[in-house]
Amino acid sequence: MVLISLAMFGSSYIYDSIGPLAKVLSDQLHYTDSDIGMLQAICGVPSIFMVLLGGIVIDRIGVKKASMIFTLICLVGVVITAVSPKLPIMLTGRFLFGLGIGSLSIASTTGISQWFSGEKLSFVFGLNLTITRLGSLTAQVSPTWAKGAYASWRTPLLIAIVFGVISVLAMAAYWVIVNRAKERYQIGLEKALDPTLKEKDPGFSRAYWLAVLLCVTFYSGIFPFQTFAQKFFVEARGTAPGQAAILVGMLTVIAMIATPLCGLLVDRIGRRALLMMFGSALLIPVYLMMVYTSIDLFIPMTLMGLSFSLVPAILWPSVMLMVPHGKLGKALGVMSMIQSAGLAGFNFLIGWANDISLASAVNPSGYNLGMWLFSATGLLGFLFAFLLRRAEMGPQGHGLEFPSGCKPVRSR
Repeated sequence: MVLISLAMFGSSYIYDSIGPLAKVLSDQLHYTDSDIGMLQAICGVPSIFMVLLGGIVIDRIGVKKASMIFTLICLVGVVITAVSPKLPIMLTGRFLFGLGIGSLSIASTTGISQWFSGEKLSFVFGLNLTITRLGSLTAQVSPTWAKGAYASWRTPLLIAIVFGVISVLAMAAYWVIVNRAKERYQIGLEKALDPTLKEKDPGFSRAYWLAVLLCVTFYSGIFPFQTFAQKFFVEARGTAPGQAAILVGMLTVIAMIATPLCGLLVDRIGRRALLMMFGSALLIPVYLMMVYTSIDLFIPMTLMGLSFSLVPAILWPSVMLMVPHGKLGKALGVMSMIQSAGLAGFNFLIGWANDISLASAVNPSGYNLGMWLFSATGLLGFLFAFLLRRAEMGPQGHGLEFPSGCKPVRSR
């Protein structure tokens, strides 16, 4: 679990390395917000198609081989991104990186499901997310620990290459350990599900599709915001660049600490859909608080961090309870494909909203339209979580509202 997560750590650093660079790219290379949004959004474009193929590949050749392929693709992508300041070349590198990152995430989740299930699943997945988000945090606060690197647009990208190498080395170590483990344990796609988990149907249920819709709306309110957050804090709220980096990094710090705890809670009490309703509702007011009040930014970022801890700790393990193990790679691939399409579109949309509203330091109210769009994602997420709970409380439920994902058997 640690080695799989370490590979995601490096890739998450690469993904989030653009956010702290936004102002440098604007000042030195004269990139517009639409250009910066495109650098982030284009990572999701290949994932729209690649993650489904990646899920099928994982089911066919296994986590070990597939993960190594995906980490190497990520490394090549970040190398190309750092080669030239020309936007088309940087976009090419980010596009190639996107080919690997989405499928690597699916491989990570599938790999964990091969080792853990039942009452431990959400907690262990929470630990996986904690290590993964440490990569995001390291990137988001890089203007503080690598301040001198931000004198140039290229140096932070060279640092990202180092983290790409870390991903490849972690996956190489995972390969070695899995080969040794095969001599002692029966692992891989032949592994049966925990007998306490019930396979409800051979395909994808209505509850699964509601979880997919919740996924795309929830993450559209988090990751695109992180792309522009530091620029927004500096220009609209007058925050110092270092403080802005800390505020954005705070979101990840909270999630790193709280996500495993949320997973442990859910494994014990169930109520997965109900808790995801609560987590989505937390997102609705936070963006409007930032633009319409002078409240300390620590408060809305704390609320966002709690939401970012609760929903992911429940959402992905819930899919493992809804879908038969033999189709898990495909199910996660479809879910990630739709998520990637949503993230790509929303990054484009927010960049366009900022540009058309002339958002800048001299026109901070230009950010308002984008913040309303972010709030709408929280409202939609709440709606889909509510519908998911209603579906799960019916006779076709998968046991999401019960501890360990298993309905209790009533005696007659």
